[in-house]
Amino acid sequence: MTLTVPALRARRVRLVRRHPAGVVLASGFLVCVVVVAVLAPVLAPHSPTATSLTDSLLPPGSPGHVLGTDSTGRDVLSRIMYGARLSLLAPLGVVLLSTVGGVVIGLAAARGPGWLDVLLSRGMDIVFAFPGLLLAMLAVAVFGPGLAAPMCALAVSYTPFLGRVVRSVALQEAARPYVDSYQVMGFGRFFVTVRHILPNLTPVLAAQSALSFGYALVDLATLSFLGLGVRPPQSDWGSMISQAQPAILQGLPWSAVAPGIAVLLTVVAVNVLDEHLGSTIGRTEGGRS
Repeated sequence: MTLTVPALRARRVRLVRRHPAGVVLASGFLVCVVVVAVLAPVLAPHSPTATSLTDSLLPPGSPGHVLGTDSTGRDVLSRIMYGARLSLLAPLGVVLLSTVGGVVIGLAAARGPGWLDVLLSRGMDIVFAFPGLLLAMLAVAVFGPGLAAPMCALAVSYTPFLGRVVRSVALQEAARPYVDSYQVMGFGRFFVTVRHILPNLTPVLAAQSALSFGYALVDLATLSFLGLGVRPPQSDWGSMISQAQPAILQGLPWSAVAPGIAVLLTVVAVNVLDEHLGSTIGRTEGGRS
């Protein structure tokens, strides 16, 4: 049986209403992750760079090492706490850059002259042809390893996604009677766009940004796993998984499992909130139509 878009939206709203605890748990988990990242120097039991070969590859639950140690004796829990900083800040940077670019391009395409709409739409189609990870790898090849180049490349790759959404919703808003009313009163197109249409896009921007954050977190973790992201002694969750590969081959995977679970739970929590935001938008649009 094929469900229509309204039916899918209604089912998603029912699921969120039926399981409000999931939204609460997801929000609480993300708040805890942010607090741990900010207070890592205070909460971490050990230095993330302190090595001890005599304590290498200790299992979880060892005295003084709740999540065990890696192959060089570094405390896994401390590294996860410190790694949360870059694991969250880098995707946030991608989301902020792509959101600004997507809003500017989407509003310009929706509210500008026809030739500009065609030009920007074709430009977004061209960017769509290049996978984000491929652009990030090319950026690393040109500018060298680090976070700055992959962040900018992924932001460029994500911008058309948000730009298309902004353009579509802005066109719908521009067709509403209140826009014609403001224009009849003598307000310019730019003023109406910035003062009234843009604020009405906020719920859509929030939902799309949450979705982009999850994708960016996975993409940047993948780049770090491939050795194209952060450079030692800095680390994030992706680089921790990469550095644990020798231990995995020895049958001691816990130094990779913990950061992998951190990535998984964070992405799931963000997606749960994105579903909640999407259902809220659906109810709002249903009430306005």
